[in-house]
Amino acid sequence: MKNIIGVRFRKPGKIYFFDPEDLEIEKQDKVIVETTMGQEIGEVVISKKSIPEENLVAPLKKVIRIATPKDIKHDQENREKEKEAFKICQEKIKKYKLDMNLTEVEYKFDNSKILFYFTADGRIDFRELVKELAAIFKTRIELRQIGVRDEVKRIGGNGVCGRELCCCSFLGNFETVSIKMAKEQNVSLNPSKISGNCGRLMCCLKYEQDVYEDKLKRLPKIGAIVKTEDGEGIVDSIETLKETIRVKFKDGDETFYKKYPASDIKIIKNIGKEEMDPEESEHLEELEELEKLDKLDKENEEDI
Repeated sequence: MKNIIGVRFRKPGKIYFFDPEDLEIEKQDKVIVETTMGQEIGEVVISKKSIPEENLVAPLKKVIRIATPKDIKHDQENREKEKEAFKICQEKIKKYKLDMNLTEVEYKFDNSKILFYFTADGRIDFRELVKELAAIFKTRIELRQIGVRDEVKRIGGNGVCGRELCCCSFLGNFETVSIKMAKEQNVSLNPSKISGNCGRLMCCLKYEQDVYEDKLKRLPKIGAIVKTEDGEGIVDSIETLKETIRVKFKDGDETFYKKYPASDIKIIKNIGKEEMDPEESEHLEELEELEKLDKLDKENEEDI
C-alpha cells in the first residue's frame, strides 16, 4: 500500500496524486510539489489515504513542503501579474492582427514560464508575438491553443439544469460522448437540446451510460416480438431505468398498447426496428457534424 494525497493546481482542473511522505497534510492545505514543469503550488483536495501500489500508473513525485505564508503571498502576486500579462498580450495580438482569442494567462509558481492560452479556428503564426512577449517579461513564453470545451471550462457558466457547469465545478477530464448514448437514453436528438454551452455534446450523457448499457443487454429491442400474458405483441417503447416495456397489440383493425415489467415478458424474436427516429432524421447532418467535432476535440486534447 502507498500513501497518497490528491492535489489540484487550478479550479477547475485535474487532480494529481503525490507522495506526502511523513508530512502531516490536511485537506485544503496548500502544498509545494515537484512536477514535470518545475515546482508548483496546489491545494489538497483529497486527504492522505492508502491505495495499492499496482493502481499507480507511474512513480509518485513527492510533496516538497507545506506552503508557507511567503509561498502563498508569492502565488497571490503571480495571480495579479497574470491580469497585467493578459492585457499586454491582448494589445500585442491586436498589433500583429492575429485571428486568435486569448482566454487565460498562467504564471508558473517558480516564474520559469508564462503560459498564454488561446482559441482559434485554425493554425496561427505567433512567432513574432512570442518574441515580443519574451522581451517584455524576460522569461520563457509558451502559447497553447485550446478547444471550445476548455474555453468554456475556463470562462465558467451554468448549464440548462441551472447548476454550475460540471467542467467548472468537479469534472477533471473530458470523456468521449456520442450520439449513441443519447439514443440509448431516449433523450431528444435535437442538437440544441443535447449540446452544452461549448456547442459540443453534453458531458452528462456519459454519467448514466454504464447503467443504460447494462440494462439494455437484458431488455428486448424496440420492434422485437414478445410473448405476454395477453398474447404476442411488438415492443413499441422501453423505459430503460424502470425496465418497463410497452407492447403493441393488434386485434383485427384495432391497435392497443399495454405496459409490462420486463420480467413478465418473453422474447420470441429480438429484431430491432430499422427505421430512423423522425427527430434524428430531421437533424441528421447536424448530429453527424456534432459527433465529428467531438472526436476531433478528443484527438487534439492537450493535458494542460
